[in-house]
Amino acid sequence: MGRSVSSSISAFSSVDLLEDALSEPTEALRHTLASVPGDILVLGAGGKMGPSLAIMARRAAEHNLPKPRRIFAASRFSRPPVEANLKRHGVETIPCDLLDPDALERLPDAPNVIFMAGTKFGSTGAEPHTWATNAHLPGLVCRRFRKSRIVAFSTGNVYPFVPVAAGGSSEDDPAGPVGEYAMSCLGRERVFEHFSTALSIPVAIVRLSYAVEMRYGVLVDLAQRVYRGEPIDLTMGSFVAIWQRDAAAMSLRLLQHAGSPPLVVNITGPETLSVRRVATEFGRLMHRDPVFAGEECGRALISSASRSQLLLGYPETSIAEVIRWTANWILRGCETYGKPTKFETMDGRF
Repeated sequence: MGRSVSSSISAFSSVDLLEDALSEPTEALRHTLASVPGDILVLGAGGKMGPSLAIMARRAAEHNLPKPRRIFAASRFSRPPVEANLKRHGVETIPCDLLDPDALERLPDAPNVIFMAGTKFGSTGAEPHTWATNAHLPGLVCRRFRKSRIVAFSTGNVYPFVPVAAGGSSEDDPAGPVGEYAMSCLGRERVFEHFSTALSIPVAIVRLSYAVEMRYGVLVDLAQRVYRGEPIDLTMGSFVAIWQRDAAAMSLRLLQHAGSPPLVVNITGPETLSVRRVATEFGRLMHRDPVFAGEECGRALISSASRSQLLLGYPETSIAEVIRWTANWILRGCETYGKPTKFETMDGRF
């Protein structure tokens, strides 16, 4: 097996190279999709992770398949360059408002659906829309695509804050969402669970915890604060994270494991990361002295990746490598999305 784009470079010199690495299919994904027939429709494909996931599916579809497979991406596409880039890579885009039942009805009958639609940032103060998107839309989607298999993205925010020493929440632990955003995400899961059972829809629910790349994520937040000399709050002193390419490939592979009732899987990295240690490493790489504030409370929003490791194996890219890439990216002043993750938030307000 050849080395991936991600594992064969020491740093990214451009956004184009970064996006190429983020959308490169793993060999495991190519193998999975060869045994999962049919077109793929990505709902909510215009977000941070959606474009690279859709392009990854398109690239994987070019290999080892008995017949051509179409990849569709549906979204409002509020950023025109995103849609243009998808088209350039052979993804068929469908601009639409997914909350419009008529627009939903006009979407193609794809046997494989990836549900990525959701609202997080800006949800405080816009709670009705948050609940409509996160908890009402899944019901509409299940009725529209009752003959499809569905991989539905959720979040580790549905878990409560747990003692760091316990090793993170597992899929069998009780939910304990903090704040309306997290509550609406649990609502999304419950709606998928209901319709999966009631209509015998194969579903896999992805509880994703902190997919990271060079332009956005917990590592970018920490690297920028270290570089700027800004205080880093240690109250929630631990987190989990996974390279976005690995998260996308593993999530797409769950098409093969969808079931009724749904399979729930935490997708994240295999280790619990220390905010202090990661910031200290950024300081070493960027020749800065991190500034810390507060003390660790001993609890954090962390998930265990044991189930995903058994089903899908380990991520191909280590967080240590991503830390080095991120430090280099920030030192060179490269493009970021300018949207902090607010990962340290403990009141559930985003």
